[in-house]
Amino acid sequence: MSTDAIVVLKDDHKAIRGLFRDFQQAGPNAAKTRAKIVDRILELLTVHTYIENECMYPEIRKLVPELEDDILESYEEHHVADVLCMELAAMSADDERFAAKATVLIENVDHHIDEEEKEWFPQVREALGRKQLQEIGAAMLEMKKTAPRKPSQPGALKKVADAVLS
Repeated sequence: MSTDAIVVLKDDHKAIRGLFRDFQQAGPNAAKTRAKIVDRILELLTVHTYIENECMYPEIRKLVPELEDDILESYEEHHVADVLCMELAAMSADDERFAAKATVLIENVDHHIDEEEKEWFPQVREALGRKQLQEIGAAMLEMKKTAPRKPSQPGALKKVADAVLS
């Protein structure tokens, strides 16, 4: 497993997008299957946004100041996703809005992933050396071990709230 920060995040993106496809392919009559998939999506997104908010974004803000606006936008996109995750976690898969809310989450996160991977990851790779990216990635992998797994757990929303309120 690579410790390169961008590779770590792209691996997460790939797993998350795989679950998005599973959800979309499950069909409207598969409420139990969709509920299990959404539970897994919420877990992966909670861990992923936590390591980005607590490690990647602060480091990039410090080391690549020209990406400040992109990072602030990413915090806001995480905030929107976090709100949707909290709402989905409290819903039953039988709720008439469950699939619609999950679809909105998927669309928002897909947009966020595209921006990161196409727009600012290449700039980060160009600005930082391999060693710095490996150090950031190693720190993120370590954080994953103790990261919140549910949107409602303490710490899951802290960095986004701090970014929005400061």
